[in-house]
Amino acid sequence: MAGIALPAAGALGLAAKGSVESFDELPANLKTPPLSQRTTILDNKGKQIATVYSRDRTVVDLKEISPYMQKAIVAIEDSRFYQHGAVDLKGILRALNKNAQSGGVSQGASTLTQQYVKNVFVEEAGDDPTKVAQATQQTLGRKIAELKYAIQVEEELGKKKILENYLNITFFGQQAYGVEAAAQRYFSTSAKDLNLQQSALLAGIVQSPSRYDPVNDEAEATKRRNTVLQRMADVGDVSQAEADKAKKQPLGLKVSQPKNGCITAVKGAGFFCDYVREIFLNNPVFGKTQEARAKVWNRGGLTIRTTLDPQAQKSAQASIKEHVYQSDDVATAATIVEPGTGKILAMGQSRPYGINNKKNETTINLSVDQDMGGGAGYQPGSTFKPIVAAAAIEGGMPATKEYASPYEMDYPTPVSACDGKTWNEKGVKLANENESEVGPYSMKEATAKSVNTYYVQLISDIGICPVTEMAQKMGAERANGKALAQAPSIALGTQEMSPLTMANAYATFASRGMYCTPVAIESITQRVGEKTKSLEVPKSTCSRAMSETTADTINTLLRGVVEDGTGTQAGLGSRPSAGKTGTTDFRYAAWFVGYTPNMAGAVWVGDPAHKRQMTNITIGGVWNEKVYGGQVPGPIWRDMMNGALEGKDAPDFTYVNIPDRQKDKGNDDGDNGDNGGNDGDDDGQNNGGTDGGTTFPTPTFSIPENFIQGTSNGNSNGGGRG
Repeated sequence: MAGIALPAAGALGLAAKGSVESFDELPANLKTPPLSQRTTILDNKGKQIATVYSRDRTVVDLKEISPYMQKAIVAIEDSRFYQHGAVDLKGILRALNKNAQSGGVSQGASTLTQQYVKNVFVEEAGDDPTKVAQATQQTLGRKIAELKYAIQVEEELGKKKILENYLNITFFGQQAYGVEAAAQRYFSTSAKDLNLQQSALLAGIVQSPSRYDPVNDEAEATKRRNTVLQRMADVGDVSQAEADKAKKQPLGLKVSQPKNGCITAVKGAGFFCDYVREIFLNNPVFGKTQEARAKVWNRGGLTIRTTLDPQAQKSAQASIKEHVYQSDDVATAATIVEPGTGKILAMGQSRPYGINNKKNETTINLSVDQDMGGGAGYQPGSTFKPIVAAAAIEGGMPATKEYASPYEMDYPTPVSACDGKTWNEKGVKLANENESEVGPYSMKEATAKSVNTYYVQLISDIGICPVTEMAQKMGAERANGKALAQAPSIALGTQEMSPLTMANAYATFASRGMYCTPVAIESITQRVGEKTKSLEVPKSTCSRAMSETTADTINTLLRGVVEDGTGTQAGLGSRPSAGKTGTTDFRYAAWFVGYTPNMAGAVWVGDPAHKRQMTNITIGGVWNEKVYGGQVPGPIWRDMMNGALEGKDAPDFTYVNIPDRQKDKGNDDGDNGDNGGNDGDDDGQNNGGTDGGTTFPTPTFSIPENFIQGTSNGNSNGGGRG
């Protein structure tokens, strides 16, 4: 049988006996891989964000394919399909005779079933060019394998199922695999609605998708279509009159462009789409190896429901578009996460997802770490200071702690690190933003005004290790994957991080000290054949990074930033919010990171290449002499969050009482007392000495008594409070 069925055997000089032996040695069963299909990515409301695929294919049942299409493919590819078995002996003899007359191989004899088997080999090869070549090479061995498996397929599936599988697996050109994708590509219709001439055109393409491509060669495609129509008339599928009428019709193309990949994502969600892909390809939950995960992704057929909130995403992109133009010298990236769950609600940037550099497009996701498709990150500047404050407070430092905080100073030395060594580089200077920023300051004032010298003195007291340990607990790690450097300059945000990292770290404050790892996927289902199964997805892991009291204290400090500090332009009006501004040296980057109890967001503005300093620069049509974190990122954050939170509850934070620092003790001088003390520290007589300055409420945490209480005793209730 093998020898007869393989007309090339003689030309190859191989005996039929050897062919039969090879035939018998083949495994008995053909392993049919699930057909690769498109994957659909949805937002958290179930609306489509994008479709991605390695092969654009939508598998459909035979009853969902036009009868014209079924008849056309059989007529032109294997008109005796329903009369013969796996091998068409009459067809083989006809081909042998034709080839002998031509002196070459001008006609093949593969049945539709054999063609289906060959396509299975091609599908299994995937995108590996070596495997594809092996699956399509004209060799005796492959023909033998085709034959044996064709016999098996005929016995197991039957004619209708073979036809259905063939129409779903075969390539129709223009990136369309399967008849449903082809119908959509060439005619913007479904396979079940294909008419006679449309069906004939698609059936004709199969033999040579490049030669008969109707988009690029209408004349050749028309000629091929008419050949199919005539063949359908010859075998009795349609009348000659019907065929002749159809031949006179124009091709009637209504081509829809392929919409593949994150570049087609809606409403600026291309980078979030890309992040979902990176999660799939990098997370072991989807496969033990990179190769295994890629195989599942390329096979497709997935429906991925994500955490993306359409309202938040729309608001983020609208705010970005309003404040930073695509054509600007600098870019912005913004991310919103949900405190307590780690769910990523929005992710966008001013430079669109694409490959046209002249249009400022990019495929680098400026919101995420390098190993997830982002860049090397950006210095967060003073937005890192709350992490230092959290480490100090968690270690027992009162929020009323004062430091001299001069305008300019050397880094204090030595400063202890995690490895027991000390940072001891003398003569390294730093300064505050403005010469008017001269202490002493308490933590509340220093945070509101973003005083550099205060925070460097603070980290020199508590050491670097508590800060890096707190950062790790809050997920604040470097974007390039390297460990946080053990240097006191970390207090000023010198180590590059991504907007997603900073948003999620601040979400820890919003959730009263609980850190949750970021997640982007809620559920995944996969269609395999006619069945649908659910896949396991990565879950957020939550852990306590700090006590509730520490988080509440930070929330109180950062509320002051937006109420009367550097972040007033980011305030959300009556909705409680907190946050921190950040600007790096030479103004390569500016930030605002802030939160409400139900959303946390980070906005970065800068040059991704770290070349353009943001001085004397126009951003979003507005000229800026110097860019500050509260000036450009702050309003972006404000508008983004206002839209994202519209219609949602406005819960408040839990606050602690943090007394204001007393600059001039006894401002009221105790003048009401007869012969009373001139300030709160001096002795007074006869009810002398009222409280100087602010009257302090009872604190909710321990504060050294000598900071609040006047230190000297007075007779008869004398002695004002300092």
